[in-house]
Amino acid sequence: MNDDALKDKLKKVLPYLNEKQQRIFAATEAMSLGYGGISKVARLTGFSRTTIHKGIQDAKIKDYEALEKIRLPGGGRKSTHFRNKKVRKAVDNLVEDSTRGDPMSPLKWTSKSIRHIAEVLSKKGIEVSRESVRAILKDLGYSLRANDKSLEDSHPDRDEQFRYISKRVNSLLRRGLPVISVDTKKKELIGKFANKGTEWRKKDNPRKVKGHDFHDEDQEIGIPYGIYDQGKNLGWVNVGCDHDTSAFAVQSIQRWWSYMGNKLYPDAKELLICADSGGSNGYRVRLWKLKLQEFVDKTGLEVAVCHFPRGTSKWNKIEHRLFSHISMNWKGQPLTSHDVMVNLIGGTKTKAGLKVKAKIDKRKYPTGIKVSDVDMRKVNLKKETFHGEWNYRILRSTA
Repeated sequence: MNDDALKDKLKKVLPYLNEKQQRIFAATEAMSLGYGGISKVARLTGFSRTTIHKGIQDAKIKDYEALEKIRLPGGGRKSTHFRNKKVRKAVDNLVEDSTRGDPMSPLKWTSKSIRHIAEVLSKKGIEVSRESVRAILKDLGYSLRANDKSLEDSHPDRDEQFRYISKRVNSLLRRGLPVISVDTKKKELIGKFANKGTEWRKKDNPRKVKGHDFHDEDQEIGIPYGIYDQGKNLGWVNVGCDHDTSAFAVQSIQRWWSYMGNKLYPDAKELLICADSGGSNGYRVRLWKLKLQEFVDKTGLEVAVCHFPRGTSKWNKIEHRLFSHISMNWKGQPLTSHDVMVNLIGGTKTKAGLKVKAKIDKRKYPTGIKVSDVDMRKVNLKKETFHGEWNYRILRSTA
């Protein structure tokens, strides 16, 4: 076969083959030509002699699973920029300065995408493609990373407070007394809004929801305030419709005691509440303590409160013993009404025996209520010796 005929044959066939198939085909043609065939095919195709020799080796392989791989990991010719030490250093310095928070870094206030990196390098006189930037970053040990939520506002007595709470909790549980963890779950929009997660549905029949999650002024909401009974592994959720205030928080505890607590603990004289340090049940909130005083006077219980230090709310048992299971139970299901929300919460169960009850609370809870010094003097509050701002008891009024 003359050179023109062979060149025409290669030109017609090679475009339809992948990289490995091209070199095997070229190698087969070279071997059929005998002596000088490798040089001739290399000249006609533009392939290197090394590539054709590799094709000859591939043609001898009988391991068909290995043959399916087009090239070995890391195979292929590296770009000039990939090997250029100046370009590699420029990329590394650019990203590293931004990572360190250097205010003079040209990437400080923009996305660290490979497009932006390539554009900044171009302004510095270094023309490099996006794919070359990607390859250099990977070779330098960079990869795409999300934020790591591991930093906490750590108080020096954080761990000691954890031990204190654990000691108090275990003491009451051994005596058969009620210990509850309380908190407000995230406020939810009521209506045909998307809910995170997925559920089993027919392939072409997903739930139809609104394309936005805007909170209009008159939009109905559901505010789940949870009470988790640590001794009985039971949950109670009071679903509010107005505002998350301290009055709402204590009313939720009152409803739990009326519907569940006093039946489970008919002889109890004490109650321990484990709460976060902020929000409607925060340790600095006067209205929280004033309303607890009303609760104590109404029920006759002595209430002890232990607050978790700031930034440690994830250690409050209600987060992973109750709220996480509720979120799993209603994933992918729009909360189209308060009744739907209550039923989904009430349907939450676990293999460990968790059961949950929920009720709607349609009361109004106005915001902005001020508690005066005179009102605070009505609260019979006794601070504990260890961090009395976090750990205190509220006794029945003396008046």
